[in-house]
Amino acid sequence: MKKLFVVAAMALSILGASAQSKIGYISTDELIGAMPEAQKTDAELKEYQTSLAQQGQDMMKELNDKDSLFVRDSLKLSPSMKEIKRNELIALYQRAQNWNQQAQEMYQQEAQKKIAPLRTKALDAIKAVAKESGYSYILDVNSVIVGPPGDDVLALVKKKLGIKDAPMAPAKKP
Repeated sequence: MKKLFVVAAMALSILGASAQSKIGYISTDELIGAMPEAQKTDAELKEYQTSLAQQGQDMMKELNDKDSLFVRDSLKLSPSMKEIKRNELIALYQRAQNWNQQAQEMYQQEAQKKIAPLRTKALDAIKAVAKESGYSYILDVNSVIVGPPGDDVLALVKKKLGIKDAPMAPAKKP
């Protein structure tokens, strides 16, 4: 009987503790997008993407130039020299064909490297707000389809990071 009472008391305390849990929600993507550092990171990534695109264009120009030279000079070349030039063109063509995928992978690696510090700063601020405000759980709204009622903590975390909301334009009446 004593064991049953102890188990019942523990169950009630667990249920009572879970009933007191505060749950909050946040869009980490929106938070990171609102951070001042995000604009600088975005500009740097756009510049990097532009440089990768320029390298691809340069490679295609080189391929076109060499192809034109090969077509123009092929009558003057010996069969062995034609074969060497043809193999060079094939290798350059293959490199140009693989460039788009390679550039995309390079861009994704650079983006992950540049966004990681922003994500870490955002998560640290979310954890601090959770601790200060007594939240047991803070869930990302982008990964929760159905969940219990909770608070939107985006404004609290923005305040913690010193991010001011941009003034909203007044709604137009129809």
